[in-house]
Amino acid sequence: MHRFNPTKQSPNPMDTHHKALDVNLDPRRYGTFAEIGAGQEVVRWFFRVGGGAGTIAKSMSAYDMKVSDAIYGRASRYVCRERLQAMLDYEHRLNLDRLRDVRGDTTAFFAFADTVSARNFHGTNECHGWMGIKFQAHPRDDDSQIIIHVRMLDEEAALQQEALGIVGVNLVHGAFALHHEPELLVDSLLDGLSTSRIEIDMIEFSGIAFRHVDNRLMSLKLVELGLSGAAMFASNGEVLQPSEFFYRKPILVERGSFRPVCNVNLDMLRGANEKFSQLPSVAGKEVVQVMEITMNNLKAAGEIDLRDFLARADVMAACGMPVLISDYFRYFRLAAYLSRYTKESIAITMGAGSLMELFDEQYYTSLEGGILESFGRLFKNDLKIYCYPLLDPQTGQLVTCENLEVKPELSKLYHYLLDRGEINAVESYDPDCLKIFSREVLRMIKNGDPSWETMVPQPVAEVIKTKNYFDYQPA
Repeated sequence: MHRFNPTKQSPNPMDTHHKALDVNLDPRRYGTFAEIGAGQEVVRWFFRVGGGAGTIAKSMSAYDMKVSDAIYGRASRYVCRERLQAMLDYEHRLNLDRLRDVRGDTTAFFAFADTVSARNFHGTNECHGWMGIKFQAHPRDDDSQIIIHVRMLDEEAALQQEALGIVGVNLVHGAFALHHEPELLVDSLLDGLSTSRIEIDMIEFSGIAFRHVDNRLMSLKLVELGLSGAAMFASNGEVLQPSEFFYRKPILVERGSFRPVCNVNLDMLRGANEKFSQLPSVAGKEVVQVMEITMNNLKAAGEIDLRDFLARADVMAACGMPVLISDYFRYFRLAAYLSRYTKESIAITMGAGSLMELFDEQYYTSLEGGILESFGRLFKNDLKIYCYPLLDPQTGQLVTCENLEVKPELSKLYHYLLDRGEINAVESYDPDCLKIFSREVLRMIKNGDPSWETMVPQPVAEVIKTKNYFDYQPA
């Protein structure tokens, strides 16, 4: 069974100086560095270590917007994926057009580019950037490409620029030395840095060298290694960058194990969205709905089982849902993460059982302010919780947020949040879905009980049967 090995490290890691020199001394590598914003921080390393003439065909920086537009075409924003891709395509094509006939048999060409917004003078901007490399793994080879999105966490612009230079060298060196081992390549991106300085929340591999790479697994790897607190991908497997996907949109999240996605999961989202969309702050706007899996859930049985992860990803994809993988076990950390990317309303939908757990004080013992601190941070940006009812299988009682019982000492806090409208009931629900529990559906799948197929969306059933997910046994 294939599992991630979290202790796996890149062999003989080199420092930034030696990585840049290693690239410069490789006679096959020759290309362009194009950097917008934060100075020529990456190419500076290749000039500084010596031997740059054998590697650098051209180095350029287009700070002026009109100059940048004249070279690469207009873009909606200057620090965005669209601009980065235009830079990579343009510079790589120029290298091939100008140099392929002269030295194409012995040279593997590349174009490195980044477009970055480092800390401004007033410290008021989002410090982030897009960085990528388009390259030939071997002379005359078809193109391959790696794109990453970084968030710079240092307080000073000079430190951000330094960190940017290091991660850029790591990316260039990794593309050449580790393209055949993408897991190690990801692992090497923060060599010489720490997660307190740089966060990488998106990575995408494409092209011939990465034709067997599943970018969903690479997204998982980012979170697994702690390079990012969360990563996202769309239902078609395309990697998503949160700040662009969530930009100016209301967000509705459902957290779960999704082993598998059942009818009740979709009914929960539908019912919550129906009520969430009626809020004055949300009415008439496009609500982004996301299914979230936490690393805590994925590691429930120990190490992450990649086939199990892909099974969950595929059944969510069958429902057309984007997937968020997060290391935010506590809901207030998830709320803080989402509020980083949108000023619009945010909502979380959960079952009554999960709402009971939210009021379990054992989860907040490490917080100085305990459960009060947790709820203060959770609801500070007017986040809403939508509670889906629970049908108690023993008593037959319908548990809703109105009759849910918490510890007596927390009862006033609970009803305060209820009265303020922070916690809301999902009133529109399908009674047939109340009898569906994913653990029971999973048991039926493993035991060959065909009635499970009526409890999941039809596309989900097809995926499970076709790929034999969740130990599927035909009846």
